[in-house]
Amino acid sequence: MKSENEERVKSVAPHIPVTTLDVEKRTIILRNQPVLLDCDVAELYGVRTKEVNQAVRNNKQKFPPGYIFQLDQNEKEEVVKIFDHLNRLKFSKVAPIAFTERGLYMLATILKGERAVNTTLAIVDTFVQIRELARTVESLQNVQDGCEQQKGLLHRTGAMLAEVIGQNLSTDSTETEIELNFA
Repeated sequence: MKSENEERVKSVAPHIPVTTLDVEKRTIILRNQPVLLDCDVAELYGVRTKEVNQAVRNNKQKFPPGYIFQLDQNEKEEVVKIFDHLNRLKFSKVAPIAFTERGLYMLATILKGERAVNTTLAIVDTFVQIRELARTVESLQNVQDGCEQQKGLLHRTGAMLAEVIGQNLSTDSTETEIELNFA
């Protein structure tokens, strides 16, 4: 009998490239940092969770503290409660492993194949976009209201949001229209 994760892996077409949106949908914030859980990493790479965790166990020296961490019981219960796609973890006896950005980069050095390369590129691009968006939003706090620099930063923020969230946001519109697009 196949596990639910094995069925999910089979449902991901190996020839369809992973996009930044696929990664973004699975990125969660734990311990004040964006992470991907081992089950989501496995799904993105088209392998079983067991294989991802085995790769980590076989290469412990590549995953020092800060690269990965195991969720405690409270964190596990919280993510299961908040994120519907993680409901399958509810009855798992094994605590999930969270991969930080550095852990994902290191995992990329272990996993091989065309899908691994494409998935890694999407993961890297997503984390770069998240960092760039955070820097731009932080810059907005330091500029005077109504100035040209603020308008430029707002436009850039809208463009980055459209890229990260999806193409349903128009970046050629005013602030008011951008706010309405969020609704």
